Amino acid sequence: MSEAAPDPEPLSPGLYIVATPIGNLGDITLRAIETLRRCEGVACEDTRVTGKLLKHLGISKPMWRYDDHSESRDRGRLVDSMRTRAVALVSDAGMPLVSDPGYRLVNDARAEGIAVTVVPGASAAIAGLAVSGLPNDRFLFAGFLPSKDKARREVLEELAGIDATLIFYETAPRLLKSLAQIGKTMPDREIAVARELTKLHEECRRGLSAGLIAWFEAHPPKGEIVLLLGPPVPVHSDDADIDALLWEALETNKPSQAAAQVARNTGADRKALYARALEMRRE
Repeated sequence: MSEAAPDPEPLSPGLYIVATPIGNLGDITLRAIETLRRCEGVACEDTRVTGKLLKHLGISKPMWRYDDHSESRDRGRLVDSMRTRAVALVSDAGMPLVSDPGYRLVNDARAEGIAVTVVPGASAAIAGLAVSGLPNDRFLFAGFLPSKDKARREVLEELAGIDATLIFYETAPRLLKSLAQIGKTMPDREIAVARELTKLHEECRRGLSAGLIAWFEAHPPKGEIVLLLGPPVPVHSDDADIDALLWEALETNKPSQAAAQVARNTGADRKALYARALEMRRE
């Protein structure tokens, strides 16, 4: 009879932030598997979801339910346990803390001098950005759009002027409302809808608001969705228009800030705008 494999050596005490797959179980990293095998317990959003993953990996560990609604005393007990035990933190899918629970736990652990280690991996936001083909040199992840119409409009209006690709998480039932509001707030922005990433029915569609609304009205979406908006389209103006925009921006901004703002809105050269702004200030 062969001898049973020895238990893996435990990790050093502390908190280990472990990414899990967002759909395809093959996307879990070797390091994540090793960490889950060697830790002494797992803090998770839903023990049923994490239990299925651990069973798939052939791992059995104590699990403690933890989310951002957990009481502070429960979080305190969990942090105290990390002084002598290695505790892995996972979310139901993807990277913990990215629109998922964990911020308060990590913050408290660091405040208590507990070692915190990250074991990175799959993230729906980054996967969506990669597959969308939208500009990726500068992007802003803004989590879930609000469910209420007024709050959703206000968030989109607040972010409309940012010169970057915007990334949101969205639910299938709310997608059409969000696309409609984007069409009103930013009618010229190219949009990508990436859904069911890494899963069998993965899909990424690009276009303007009206076209995407027509598609998803005819093909009701399902599953998890990453909603991406391309950067603002530069609007080229003549010198008189640019001067007017600069004067307006200079009312509330320093020359450098005014130049950057007008450059984002017009596509004009920022250095030239800065020189012009300084000249206008002297006038």
